[in-house]
Amino acid sequence: MLFRGTNIEQKLHRTRDRHGSGDHILAEVAEILHKDRLREKAINDRLGSKNGALGNDFEFDLLETERIFHLEQIKKICIDYRLRFLDSAFFKGTIPPEALSMIKALEREHGIQIKGFKIMAPSRLFKLEDRDDPLLFAPIGNDYFYLVHKWGRDLHPFRKWLAWPFKNIGNLALLVLLISYCVTLMVPEGLFSKNSTSAEFWIIFFFMFKCITSVVIFYGFALGKNFNPAIWNTKYFNS
Repeated sequence: MLFRGTNIEQKLHRTRDRHGSGDHILAEVAEILHKDRLREKAINDRLGSKNGALGNDFEFDLLETERIFHLEQIKKICIDYRLRFLDSAFFKGTIPPEALSMIKALEREHGIQIKGFKIMAPSRLFKLEDRDDPLLFAPIGNDYFYLVHKWGRDLHPFRKWLAWPFKNIGNLALLVLLISYCVTLMVPEGLFSKNSTSAEFWIIFFFMFKCITSVVIFYGFALGKNFNPAIWNTKYFNS
């Protein structure tokens, strides 16, 4: 053949060798990896610290507007879906490598060390590991937060409806009334007398309502449960 094929690997080796010896390259790579590990350790330390930073000096022109949320917007979602919004120090799950990479990229881009991380997640994620949809935020200031990263799977599609009774005492009372009515309808006719009357129906309904209310009150007090607006940003277990 008049022309030999081009060996790309050889070209790559020659280009690398022009910039230094193998030992120099290994030392350079090791130094880069060492600095990266130190940076990740520093980020993990800040994620695990109870730093009450209220803001970070972000370059606003570099922020993505769709990732900026006000505290009131976060609070509404927490109340609707029975979530908590707490310092990352209280989070007992694992922060994924993707989130650390996002933090490092933001810090490089803005030339800052981000502090005061917050996480929005279901209550149980602040006590034991799970995989449901945590969101990592960093404070911007003036009650605004920047969404750094989201991981895990989405919340159950009916979680908002399941959390609805716990938004306030009115919702819970309405649910108890509805359950009591449905249970009363399931009581066979003639169970207590030969002739069923509306008075008998309402007596049974009142009895069912009292029973179910007692169970709900016992459950609430025994487990120290509270309504969504009272727990969305509290760090205490019995809430």
